[in-house]
Amino acid sequence: MSRPTYIRREILPPLSQSIDVAGKASTGIASNEDLNYIATWLDDRFEIPGTGIRFGLDALIGWIPGIGDALAAFASMFIVASAWKRGAARITVLRMMLNLTIENIFGAIPIIGDFAHVAWKANRRNYNLLIRDQQSVHRHKWQDWLFVIGACLLICLLFLGPVVLLVYLFRSHRLLF
Repeated sequence: MSRPTYIRREILPPLSQSIDVAGKASTGIASNEDLNYIATWLDDRFEIPGTGIRFGLDALIGWIPGIGDALAAFASMFIVASAWKRGAARITVLRMMLNLTIENIFGAIPIIGDFAHVAWKANRRNYNLLIRDQQSVHRHKWQDWLFVIGACLLICLLFLGPVVLLVYLFRSHRLLF
């Protein structure tokens, strides 16, 4: 088994032996090792020599015009679906979905989006969230709620920003009213 990879400030304790790691053959749910393997390939399989910067297929697939980001988002949903099947807390699944939303909103921006995939690493974050959810007695923390509320506000601002800008431009050029 490979050594688990963690994102800064999201260090998790080692897996305890009491956690039931679901097997694929018996229940149809991917094991922790399988999900770690997926997160590794999507987010941190390759390294830029001499820099320590890691990236995965998620960033590379994004270079395919038109469908690259959609394919990467589809592959990323596997970890979220596994968390849902395992009965993870709703706040954990919501946070996982918001991680993917943030990465894919910024990922849709040409060039900048590729850096977003390398920097944010939503799949690794989601795997770490799933493991934390399995290990914790308290199924969610106040930081999870703070992240969800903040991410929702950010997404609303990102969608409202262009609308406000258009209204301002129309009014300043006397095209409206």
